[in-house]
Amino acid sequence: MSVARIVSVLHFCPGGCVFNTPSQRDSAPSLQSRALNLLLRQLPYKQQLASAEAVQAHVQKLALQPASFEPTGLGRGVEATLTKMGGWPVYYTAPSSGHEGCNHVMFLHGGGFINEIVPAHWRFVGQMTRNAGVVCVVPIYPLAPRATAKDIVPKTAELLRMLLEDAGSAKVTVVGNSAGANLALAACQWLRDRGHRQPNRLVLISPAADASVSRPEQVAIAARDPIQDIPGIVEAGRLYAGELDVGHPFVSPLNGAFRALAPMTIFSGTRDLLYPDSVDLAERARAAGVPVELHLLRDQPHNYALMPTPEGRRARAMILQAVA
Repeated sequence: MSVARIVSVLHFCPGGCVFNTPSQRDSAPSLQSRALNLLLRQLPYKQQLASAEAVQAHVQKLALQPASFEPTGLGRGVEATLTKMGGWPVYYTAPSSGHEGCNHVMFLHGGGFINEIVPAHWRFVGQMTRNAGVVCVVPIYPLAPRATAKDIVPKTAELLRMLLEDAGSAKVTVVGNSAGANLALAACQWLRDRGHRQPNRLVLISPAADASVSRPEQVAIAARDPIQDIPGIVEAGRLYAGELDVGHPFVSPLNGAFRALAPMTIFSGTRDLLYPDSVDLAERARAAGVPVELHLLRDQPHNYALMPTPEGRRARAMILQAVA
């Protein structure tokens, strides 16, 4: 089914569609969500992605003043331990009450591969650790252009392979948002191609699955997107690709194979210029026999599942249930 055909289905479930479950009519976007879309437009996120030059200036600034990656905002009842694996800092978070018998989550943060993990990510990690009673593994992968997909994808996959071995019979879920969802998908494709075990589930929040951002319809969607713009995403993808073509599956895992991957839960919204990739990703995975849930909500922005809105809280409740 084409992206255009799937999008046309939204006229019959305008609040959003969940594929593989009975269709139901959802309510219109909440007042909080509409207000947040207006607020996001007043913040500098979109301007930072307005041009290749803006991205280059941002990257140069971060090279001179690297952002902290230390956990901030985990909240009560969560313990964090820092170790090093393969030269990368890796944090483990666990419930303070003990983690014997806990399931595991590998969390891969977003940020366009050029931005460090931020407090909002850590708050979400804390929520999963505390409320779902899981151990979270959070790799602090190096950022582009200092590191590129050729190195980051295999090393992330190796960390996941080790986690899967160490976890034994415990459930392992990989959760990634935006660029982290891209990395999660590419790492699982790498594991599959080398005959390794898959995690129990992939949770992909607003996945950046195609670094080319080349769909004609994305131009119109970008005008409605309060956070992202095409030139900056393309430049960030170019920096992350390094010597690889941006179409390489390490950079654009939408171009990879989907057979024998873990079941997927995908969250996206129609104010996210990347949402057509989520629709396409879901269809390609389903065609390869992978169970998929796509939660596509009308007028929700990029990363809505992590935002302080009723829609975000419902999405996080579903994620907590999936990882517990």
